[in-house]
Amino acid sequence: MNIVYSLFLLISVVVSAQQTASTVVKGNISSYSHELEGVYVVNSRTEKTVISNEKGDFVIPAEKGDTIVFAMFQYNRVTVILTDKHFGIDGLQVKMAPIINQLNEVVIKNYSHINAVSLGIIAADQRSYSPAERKLKSASDYDPSANAGSMAGGSVGLDPLINMFSGRTAMLKKELVVEKKEHYMIQLKNMFNEFHFVNKLNIPAIYVKGFMYYAVENVSFTKVMDTDNKISIEFLLAQLAEKYLKIIKEEK
Repeated sequence: MNIVYSLFLLISVVVSAQQTASTVVKGNISSYSHELEGVYVVNSRTEKTVISNEKGDFVIPAEKGDTIVFAMFQYNRVTVILTDKHFGIDGLQVKMAPIINQLNEVVIKNYSHINAVSLGIIAADQRSYSPAERKLKSASDYDPSANAGSMAGGSVGLDPLINMFSGRTAMLKKELVVEKKEHYMIQLKNMFNEFHFVNKLNIPAIYVKGFMYYAVENVSFTKVMDTDNKISIEFLLAQLAEKYLKIIKEEK
């Protein structure tokens, strides 16, 4: 009698263990080469929800035939209907792919009309200064009233005088001259390509850059460039080209 009872008890434990094992599914979630943490794992039948850990592992109550949904922001949703193999040793291995958004077209708009003047930050008739001009202005403007204020603990107005005697103002003036020449060089490049210099002005290709520097060194030419009159600029540029070609010939 005891033997029968013990056998019955053993069978009951085994069956109970099998039922317990079958009511829980384990698995791992990954994307390409790394595990996914924070994935929502939902049993659609029971609405039970768990979240995968830092290793991508999860355990959720489920039975054969249940539908398990895996969802995560910026990843495509995965749905799995459980079968016997999902309750095995390997469990449920899920691969999730990130959502890739494709642009049908890219529209590039020109917002050059939006500036400090259009936004009302500065007045339309207010002069704008280049970086070198701003440095020179701040270093060389002497305000006697500011100096008087410094006597009473206000701002110091002697900085421009100190800059002048220390040579800083002179240095900033040189920087301003260099900046203007660089501006004229860019303006020339935008107005005339290398073909114009070589084929119309007969400047050898290896001398084109040197000729451009020669042109922007000419004060009369830079004054004409400030007018943005292309006809006048082109006419004077041709005259300078003739002089430059003579210089090249004499050097040779």
